[in-house]
Amino acid sequence: MLNIIGKRKIFLGISGLLVIASIALVGIFGLKQGIDFVGGTLWQVKTEQETSIDDLRGFIKSDFDIQDFTITQEPTTQSFLLRLPETSEEVHNSYLEKLETEFGIIEELRFESIGPVIGQELRTNSIWAFILVLLTISLYVAFVFRKVSYPVSSWKYGIVTLLTLFHDALIPIGLTAYLGYTQGIEVGVNLVVAILVVIGFSVHDTIVVLDRTRENLRHQDRGQSFAELVNMSVNQTIARSINTSLTLIFILVAMYLMGPASLSYFILIILLGTLIGTYSSICVASSLIVAWQRE
Repeated sequence: MLNIIGKRKIFLGISGLLVIASIALVGIFGLKQGIDFVGGTLWQVKTEQETSIDDLRGFIKSDFDIQDFTITQEPTTQSFLLRLPETSEEVHNSYLEKLETEFGIIEELRFESIGPVIGQELRTNSIWAFILVLLTISLYVAFVFRKVSYPVSSWKYGIVTLLTLFHDALIPIGLTAYLGYTQGIEVGVNLVVAILVVIGFSVHDTIVVLDRTRENLRHQDRGQSFAELVNMSVNQTIARSINTSLTLIFILVAMYLMGPASLSYFILIILLGTLIGTYSSICVASSLIVAWQRE
């Protein structure tokens, strides 16, 4: 039997360092917001003739009369991703005609334009969705465990679940801040969806461990400490947690390696969240319960 609870200080220390590092990354680099949250236009185009990013940048600056824009190159599709101010359909068509006149046939792979008001509304709704999901899950866990009052009160199970889910969400957000600084990755609705997917998967594993602890409390052997009981519960569910996670991890790795480049960041966040969520369900949630019971 693995002595996971006996090494709880190590696991909690690792999680503490990861959380601190994630907060530091967000604080230092911030989150680069995409058009979903601040408004603007994303336009992905592919030119028929060979074109350099400098040629395209110079042409847009001179012929489009736009100063506030960015261009990145997508090597997998041999295309260019343009971020422009909010653009109407009429202006979009005029830009397309100018590009085709200069660079030949243009293949449009993506065009999205969102106004700043809608972007702000999406950002506000996304933040509230994240907060409400965490609170609702925590209250639900506290309600389900309401008949378990010894040696840990039911509301503590809800708080532990809340802390665990916050841990699982914050670490991918920290990675997003780093990727935004180094690779220009932007935060949009996709990140919110990925984080909510991670939370949903993580809470499933966490509740499995806590529920097994609740069941074992009903048949606790005399002389068996709460820490020993929790450790036994974790060992009884660890194989299920790991096997369930591996089925998802294999799929995510295949999608990341062979899927479209536009989804690689989304898949990477879910993959990291799945790994962190599996670790936290086994090592962090159980360790927090025991550490709190001993206070």
